[in-house]
Amino acid sequence: MTEIKRQESTHRMSRIVEHGETIYLCGQTAKDSTKGIKEQTVTTLEKVDELLQKAGSDRNHILSVTIYLRDMKDFAQMNEVWDEWISNSEKPARACVEARLAREELLVELSVVAAKI
Repeated sequence: MTEIKRQESTHRMSRIVEHGETIYLCGQTAKDSTKGIKEQTVTTLEKVDELLQKAGSDRNHILSVTIYLRDMKDFAQMNEVWDEWISNSEKPARACVEARLAREELLVELSVVAAKI
């Protein structure tokens, strides 16, 4: 049976879950939720990079990403940041949906699945 490893766990969730060669990150949100969509996207992607590195992966090994936006009017601006971040990397499968997020000030949340390096 393949071992499941959990990192940075709380009573509710783990920030990183590893199963075999697959890494699952919990939903990532902005470091500073008082900023606009571009800044929130930048800092959310920074957190993704940090967690993937900690788990033994990187953005080139992302398999899929689900992006949750508070309002689809932010889609183009979020994509400007996304496109720059992913420009020199392998492109993952991706979905983007509008959703009410946990706190009103949050504009974007990313759920990431990646392969280990």
